[in-house]
Amino acid sequence: MGKREEQSLDTLLSFGLSKKEAGVYIALLGHGRGTVSQISRKAGINRTTGYDILASLARAGLVRVSGKEPKQEYVAESPDNLLKLLNRRLRETEESIHKAKDFIPELKSLHKIDDRPQVKFYEGIEGMKQVYEDTLTATETIHAYANYDDMHATLGDYFPSYYKRRAAKGVYAIGIVPATPLAKERAAKNTEENRELTLTPLEKFNISPEIDIYDNKTVFVSWREKLGIIIESKEIADAMKNIFTLAQGEAKRLEKEAGLNL
Repeated sequence: MGKREEQSLDTLLSFGLSKKEAGVYIALLGHGRGTVSQISRKAGINRTTGYDILASLARAGLVRVSGKEPKQEYVAESPDNLLKLLNRRLRETEESIHKAKDFIPELKSLHKIDDRPQVKFYEGIEGMKQVYEDTLTATETIHAYANYDDMHATLGDYFPSYYKRRAAKGVYAIGIVPATPLAKERAAKNTEENRELTLTPLEKFNISPEIDIYDNKTVFVSWREKLGIIIESKEIADAMKNIFTLAQGEAKRLEKEAGLNL
């Protein structure tokens, strides 16, 4: 097989044809027409396999049968039919996607979910980014204990885009954070960044690691150890949300007492 034929073979493979289908089609294009024996010999496959492959190509509209046995021959259809084949497959895929969208809720109703908590670990800078990307899937308010200085010292280039994307998705966040200059800077942009922050006296509460709670998830982010943990458990998440509500009440009292509320 020459270089040009090899390139054609690779392209046909990318269109979804099998290696044997592509080889037979190329052989038939070069031969014009031929019997199963002639085409199989040209493509380097046995005669029995040749029948199956030619039948498959005929169903795809790339080959047609001419004449009757014992003089039956196969003729390559125009390569224009490749585009018709791909368009047909595209329509079939789109129809399958629409059917899947309607059918998935039914499958979910049958899905037996393991009630045991699921714990996932993420390590390193990229792993911590993955943890934050997961928070963008939140369907309810994110409750967070955080330290902006730690966050930006580790992922400073990541957060400006993250704040905008979270706000664009309509994911609201409520946070309790130490009153550092950077935290005050962020608090001044609460409305723009779809967030509410309660500032606590830095000398009393230097929060680390970060804790985020949303949906049925509780997230821990250790900036020192470059480690993220996501615990999926409704029971744990509900308890942590209740604890956050209690903590927020005290945090607001301290914020007001220290004159930190903006």
